[in-house]
Amino acid sequence: MKFARDTWLIFQRQFLLLIRQPVWLFVGIFQPVMYLLLFAPLLKPALQASSNAEAYRIFVPGLLVLLAIFGGLFQGFGLIAELRAGVIERSRVTPVSRLALLLGRSLRDVVSLIAQAIIITLLALGFGLSVFIGDLLLAYLLLALIALMTSALSYGIALVVKSEDALAPLMNTIAQPVLLLSGILLPLTFAPGWLQGIADWNPFSWAVDGARALFAGDLGNDAVWQGLSVMTVITALAVAWAAREFARSVR
Repeated sequence: MKFARDTWLIFQRQFLLLIRQPVWLFVGIFQPVMYLLLFAPLLKPALQASSNAEAYRIFVPGLLVLLAIFGGLFQGFGLIAELRAGVIERSRVTPVSRLALLLGRSLRDVVSLIAQAIIITLLALGFGLSVFIGDLLLAYLLLALIALMTSALSYGIALVVKSEDALAPLMNTIAQPVLLLSGILLPLTFAPGWLQGIADWNPFSWAVDGARALFAGDLGNDAVWQGLSVMTVITALAVAWAAREFARSVR
């Protein structure tokens, strides 16, 4: 009970800070909306899709995974600002659970991501996307796991490097190959065999395949459960490692 209460208190504080600066929500969805408006219309002829709905069922899941990855990976910058302001230092004298310090922040990031994903999905519906609500909710669960994992990873790395100058290039170095080897913008079925072989080692490519299967209404597809399983395991590992870094920094 204490752990749940501590997590809720941290989440409340972090969420209040977020809604006091709502511009970040709009900044976060600006790039995905631009992709949706300016890139997605090219997909139907490029993918030789039979309809706009088919093209958007391929593109929108990848776009949402992109939003979850990048939205989480760069959360560490805020934590470095808190370190510099002494917020983390003052946490040493409180009885708050060290794991709650991480999860409260990460859950705020998950809620923010889901809100942005709902906006993107609603916009895509106007362009011809169609998806069953049950499949959509399961896809959002997959996105939540990705956001939780990437934000926890970002917080943990931020506690290690303690510098924006080090965090920025490191996150970009991680994000670039993840983007290119996950089939986010275009399915990897169009890639040569050697590239597909490399992408098989990228856990986010499994998540993208699972999300696309859900948007296509193919709940029984192995990619759905493989993607959920892979992301659940990696998320648990990332949270455990980041929580350990919080415990080291706040004691």
